[in-house]
Amino acid sequence: MNTLDAKRVLETALICAMQPMSVKDMGVLFAQEVGADTLKTLLAQIQDDWSNKGVELVEVASGWRFQSRASMRFYLDRLHPEKPPKYSRAVLETLAIIAHRQPVTRAEMEDIRGVTINSLVIKQLEERGWVEVIGHKETVGRPSLFATTKHFLDDLGLHSIEELKSEDLGLQAQAALAQFDAMHEPHDDTSLVGEASHGGAPDGVEAAPEGLPMVDEQIGPVLQQQALDQKTEQAPH
Repeated sequence: MNTLDAKRVLETALICAMQPMSVKDMGVLFAQEVGADTLKTLLAQIQDDWSNKGVELVEVASGWRFQSRASMRFYLDRLHPEKPPKYSRAVLETLAIIAHRQPVTRAEMEDIRGVTINSLVIKQLEERGWVEVIGHKETVGRPSLFATTKHFLDDLGLHSIEELKSEDLGLQAQAALAQFDAMHEPHDDTSLVGEASHGGAPDGVEAAPEGLPMVDEQIGPVLQQQALDQKTEQAPH
């Protein structure tokens, strides 16, 4: 297979893929006849080909995918005029603590927040695919150690957790996840949604833990677009 044909096949696979494609997956696509270095060269060429279009090829934690550009947000927002549900402060703070302090035990999270964390909060974050148990701490009781997943990073359009920490996005990033979740199929999991009309936390938390930012009512434009892109990135272009 010549380079032009390989590029066409790879581009088609990326556009049609339901999930980000890893370089390993791309190797399977070509029956291992195209090496990793060649694939990376082809990816760079495809990125360049799409540089002046409304969608772009980007690398996230679990692989490569097409997504709409931030400049398209103004128009795409018209397709989703409804406001997303607001997650409770307890959920946002728990997720933020895991993202910034991972790996971390539940007891350590509770020490930071200053209140007991409902086990249902962590369970539902696991069901969302945003956090997972990666091991156990070698101490009394061997408590579970929690960390964020590649799926969590994919939903934010990030390649690594260091990007989240370096930008110091904190709970603003978690707010973007709320919008991402709202733009997917409906669910009746109201226990993850806060009482936005009261602006408070169900467990009585009045402020964010020390060292973590307050919950922001406004989602950062970049993160908001990344959340919105999840709805449109897989559509044929």
